[in-house]
Amino acid sequence: MGLQCGIVGLPNVGKSTLFNCLSNAKAQAANFPFCTIEPNVGVITVPDERITKLAELVNPQRIVPNVIEIVDIAGLVKGASKGEGLGNQFLGNIRATNAIIHVLRCFDDDNVIHVDGSVDPIRDKEIIDTELQLKDLDSVEKKLQKVDKSAKVGDKDAKRAQEILNVYKNHLLAGKSARTAPVAVEDQDVIEDLWLLTAKPVMYVCNVEEKSVNTGNAYVEKVREAVKDENARVLIISAQIESEIAQLETYEEREMFLEDLGLEESGVNKLIKAAYQLLNLSTYFTAGVQEVRAWTITQGFTAPQAAGVIHTDFEKGFIRAEVIKYDDFVKYGSEAACKEAGKMGVEGKTYIVQDGDIMHFRFNV
Repeated sequence: MGLQCGIVGLPNVGKSTLFNCLSNAKAQAANFPFCTIEPNVGVITVPDERITKLAELVNPQRIVPNVIEIVDIAGLVKGASKGEGLGNQFLGNIRATNAIIHVLRCFDDDNVIHVDGSVDPIRDKEIIDTELQLKDLDSVEKKLQKVDKSAKVGDKDAKRAQEILNVYKNHLLAGKSARTAPVAVEDQDVIEDLWLLTAKPVMYVCNVEEKSVNTGNAYVEKVREAVKDENARVLIISAQIESEIAQLETYEEREMFLEDLGLEESGVNKLIKAAYQLLNLSTYFTAGVQEVRAWTITQGFTAPQAAGVIHTDFEKGFIRAEVIKYDDFVKYGSEAACKEAGKMGVEGKTYIVQDGDIMHFRFNV
């Protein structure tokens, strides 16, 4: 299951610095790879101490962690929805992402000029929101034109779609994002093919100066107040600190640097984990001498659905799943020891996979 997050923000808010930190393998846990698909897309590992621990116990030939694609959405300025700057190209890039990471400048620095002349994260947020909403409005109106023709001749499905699309249209015209539109979950299928930008889950990243990284500041409080009804996550990061971490050569140096600042982990790690949570994803593991691997699933997946993430044949021919809880595996040290201690469960088709489960699937095709 691929996971892709797009980073958006106005020029000079710290977005590019943050992306460069995400794109730097040094900023991540040791021994895991980073690669670039194209200039503005990076693939980065999801920090997870559990896979490292499993690898220590199993000593596999290879380790495969979960990954996230981070897409740097450049060129977003006023008028982007009408093609200003590189608007159309980059708005198209956002359409392919699962979630949006919206970087807001929440620090004062006379040496870093703001594109609009002053620091105001709420104004910045509204500029980006407006561009995304206008692009969505255009998409909704185009579909409405097609649906209207069918609705006029009595097509029931078209009439339903017409009603729902009009709700979205009026919501967007009011300057609100599609994710907060008063539409029932079962009716949201009408817009699935539109890939609306403002329907995607969003995380606001407040880029602060070093002294505010633990506590936030007045700008951060304004952001929290402004987004309180959006069901969005707010994260505090100092892009300056992250860029300094990225320059350090070893994992040990980075840990010491964080300790000196009173931080338990880097902002980059926090951001990646938060992006994972934003999309209601969880992880299960397969662990053997050939490979210890993390697999991404949506929370609530059944055992057959989880098996299907490995291969569709696993889901089609699912017989049962053998499940060991992560804590039990660590306690007893191996699959054989867990089995001997009665800590391996045998689960059927209705089993809901839990975060951290170590699984082995039996199937027949």
